[in-house]
Amino acid sequence: MARDPLAAVSTIATPQTQPIPGRTDQVKNAAGGYVFGKDLWRRLEDFLILGTTGGTYYVGEDKLTAENAGVLFEAIAEDGPRVVRLLTEISTARPPRAPKQRPALFALAACYAKGDADTRQAAKTVLAKVARTTDHLAQFFGYYKNLGGKPTSRGTAPTVGRSLRTALGSWFLAGSADDVAFKACKAMQRKTPQGEAFALRDVLRIAHPAADDAQRRTLFGWIAGNVSDDEARDELPAVDRFLTAKAVTSVDDAVRVVTEARVPWEFLPDAMLRAPEVWEALVDTVGMTALIRNLARMTRIGTLKPMADATTRAVARLTDRDAILKARIHPMDAWLAMRVYASGQAQPNPRADRQTWHPVPAVLDALEETYELAFGTVEPSGKRLLVAVDSSGSMSWGGGVHVGASPIGSPYEVGCAMAVMLARIEKGNVHVIDVDTNVHASKVTPRTNLREIASWQPSGGGTDLSLPFAWAARRRMNVDGVVVFTDNETWAGRAHPTQALDVYRRTVNPQVRVVVAAMTAAGYSIAAPRDEGVLNVAGMDASLPLIVNGFVRS
Repeated sequence: MARDPLAAVSTIATPQTQPIPGRTDQVKNAAGGYVFGKDLWRRLEDFLILGTTGGTYYVGEDKLTAENAGVLFEAIAEDGPRVVRLLTEISTARPPRAPKQRPALFALAACYAKGDADTRQAAKTVLAKVARTTDHLAQFFGYYKNLGGKPTSRGTAPTVGRSLRTALGSWFLAGSADDVAFKACKAMQRKTPQGEAFALRDVLRIAHPAADDAQRRTLFGWIAGNVSDDEARDELPAVDRFLTAKAVTSVDDAVRVVTEARVPWEFLPDAMLRAPEVWEALVDTVGMTALIRNLARMTRIGTLKPMADATTRAVARLTDRDAILKARIHPMDAWLAMRVYASGQAQPNPRADRQTWHPVPAVLDALEETYELAFGTVEPSGKRLLVAVDSSGSMSWGGGVHVGASPIGSPYEVGCAMAVMLARIEKGNVHVIDVDTNVHASKVTPRTNLREIASWQPSGGGTDLSLPFAWAARRRMNVDGVVVFTDNETWAGRAHPTQALDVYRRTVNPQVRVVVAAMTAAGYSIAAPRDEGVLNVAGMDASLPLIVNGFVRS
């Protein structure tokens, strides 16, 4: 009897290289499999969190950037004020949801350049919240020039209307006059993303904000060069400390003002911040977060080195349990710091030279202990979790995952590290597997040393992300939640992940919750878009364990 081709059509088990019959919301991913296209707003959220630096295994940086810029412009055309609300939420979240601020600043600039009047009005009200520093303001201004400027004989000039002037002026009016003075003193000048000079004095002249009290009038006059230093320091404590720091002419003077006057490190002349002795004094005075962020700098200039006294004191602070808990350092923050420091390289600006350093073993050990101690305030959900780490070939992608300007590892390594954290937090209620076209035992345990993950390699081969659900269903493994770390480039299964999840729900646990954690901003997901039991998250969000905890608990 001839084979009936219609017998191969199934909505229960469909090869992933074909769309599910009757579904019109599936798209082909970069590996050739069919997945669910994320809606416009989910794709925009992924871009705002993940950015496009480094591209993905399948898609280069330039193409990924162009695709996500197109998503942004489409979203602005559909509902610009909603774009502003979303970028503000992501930009101001605590703990941070996005490792870099640039995508949010680019999106805000695009809202001004491409949005309607309501969009510009919404953007105007949040500029000071999103562009919190001079550096942020410079980035926003540079992006706006590219998107909403006009050509001149010298290049591009910004088109500045009343709305933008008001927005720029709001930066100088947010917070007390001394708060603004502190920000201004930290950085009067920066570079735009195009490498052009950017000065607060010029912005003040463009914006013409109206001072609301005598202190602010003094501040504006001082920035513009119309008020003397002596008058400004009498009115504004931040300016007084700044001018004290700027008067420093020697390393000894810098050490003195740090130790005696407790001058913030940001106020010191750049030349002083290149001196190892100055940072040796700052080791004891900077906040815990600033200490962690400057470990690479201190190592690069020679403050932190093997057997040095400064190293001993830095290690003591990094392993101070009470200080870690008081600063609310999250295990994820500590791990990211450890990976950035261990990478030995960074390039904060594409135009800048690459920075390199040789990590000090004692500091790496201390950061590992910071990680351990940071679990002190994290409470488990009490739920049973199956964690599946995509171990296919694309997860070994050499471009890797970046935080700030440093590579922290391949998507597979990052996924395994997150699995370790969940295993630690949930205290034994977690089982971890690796998945390619088969299910493999994972090396992850609650006691896995995070450094050893760097030497692990994924099993490679194809990707079948229906397997976590099919595997759990066959074993009648009753879990409350399934967490999948992946790049969503699945293609090899005989059934789609959503079909396998349906089977698991029908046969084992109809209430199971699923979290799909994307390592890249690829624009699609294995999860059906209207499935309320599935949560899509993206990127190196330090709050991911808490998100998983809350979603599964609900």
